[in-house]
Amino acid sequence: MLTFQDHFWRGGRRHRRQFLQVGALALGGLNLADTFGVRAAAAGGNGINPTTGSSGVGQESAGGRATGSDRGSPGNPLKDRSVIFLFMHGGPSQFETFDPKMDAPSHVRSATGEIPTTLPGITFGSTFQRLAKLAHKFSVVRSFATGDGNHDIKPILGVDTLQANMGSLYSSIAGPSRPNSAMPTNIALFPRSVEAKAQDVVKEFGNFEGTGELSRSVAPFVPGSGLDLQQNLRINLPEGRFHDRQALLNSVDQWRRWMDDQASVQEFGGFQQKAFELLHRGVFDAFDLSREDPRLIERYDTAPLLPRGRIDPRWKNIEHYATNAQTLGRQLLLARRLCERGAGFVTVTTSFIWDMHADVNNAPMTVGMDYVGTPFDHAVSAFIEDVEARGLSDKILLVCCGEMGRTPTINKDGGRDHWGNLAPLLLYGGGLKMGQVIGQSSRDGGEPASQTVTMKDLIATVMHSLMDVGQARLLPGVSQRVIEAISRGEPIRGLV
Repeated sequence: MLTFQDHFWRGGRRHRRQFLQVGALALGGLNLADTFGVRAAAAGGNGINPTTGSSGVGQESAGGRATGSDRGSPGNPLKDRSVIFLFMHGGPSQFETFDPKMDAPSHVRSATGEIPTTLPGITFGSTFQRLAKLAHKFSVVRSFATGDGNHDIKPILGVDTLQANMGSLYSSIAGPSRPNSAMPTNIALFPRSVEAKAQDVVKEFGNFEGTGELSRSVAPFVPGSGLDLQQNLRINLPEGRFHDRQALLNSVDQWRRWMDDQASVQEFGGFQQKAFELLHRGVFDAFDLSREDPRLIERYDTAPLLPRGRIDPRWKNIEHYATNAQTLGRQLLLARRLCERGAGFVTVTTSFIWDMHADVNNAPMTVGMDYVGTPFDHAVSAFIEDVEARGLSDKILLVCCGEMGRTPTINKDGGRDHWGNLAPLLLYGGGLKMGQVIGQSSRDGGEPASQTVTMKDLIATVMHSLMDVGQARLLPGVSQRVIEAISRGEPIRGLV
């Protein structure tokens, strides 16, 4: 749920300086100095126009669909693509998702059985009934390994000492916001982005908003977060008014009136003034889910899949399970809207839910996949169908993985424990080759049986989809550390 704070207080007074500094990029464009840092001199030979920006997914036709070429102008490394990284926090099992191993002994094979897919000879865990019917539309990797079984967010932060959100690496090259729309290029959607009272994401295992050694100007914009207002400008509406578009616009108008009263807007320079106006017209509309067809909203909605009464109270993660079901579908719908309108990298995560030890905190595999896998199957399949219908499958790349996989042996209580040697990975769209299974796993599903796909390779694949890395190396002002971080691995063989 989105809320809007119309002022910043310090000692009982509102301060324009705080407003201009908030979040480095504020709502993605009030301060365009950093936006044009690398492309500054768009007029100086790198081929990017500072007024229009790159021909990204955010340029829309009259009908609201994204338009634009797949190629940037000469010197512009950015492709006409966006990435949505759905982080499966907690570590999903490879067996109960995309590699059931039903020929293995009972203590190894999928506890939920298998289901045939549209790919000949390929089965998934039986929870993924909708995804099985769409298997020809995406690809899975069965030889992906994250390297250790630690709870953290390493796929988001990568394995580089920079310790920066992957979207921040992208923004370091693309700029924090789109000059032509004021849309942030790097966004993180937590449950509170669509539901004000949703339980917060567990942050003890890593900072999703971290930029490491990079400037805070490339930190992800986090709508609806609980951060201090001096760190993040929030767009909030009172509870119950999320679907009231008029209330959303009224809140924006109130903010604009306050800005006018403070004479702050009039003091903006040319680009800032334009960004402010575009912000009002475009960015807030992008966050307004009520603009979608109610039937599409219903298709995405995962909330009915897990009524609170169905959750066994014996596990402490009860609230996390409920939050996941309540928000995941809407988070993915919002992510699609943002990519359609120019966001370059959107991180989506619910909470710490894929940890299925069958202990005091977590459900066993069979129950856990019902609680967690069913909403995932529903939301991701809705996303794929939606993107396909809009003709955006080459423009948006969806990546789904967690920080690790699960042990080849089911424990005595019916759960699986931490395992870093193999993990599930799904990729859809982004101009990659779909409808295939990449790599093989060992007979017990615990190790790659073909060339290991590493996180460095995943990062390289994502960045290859987003940009021409070779051209990015030539841009003035881009940190060599960033270039090293995005080019250490090799794009996944068979996908590119």
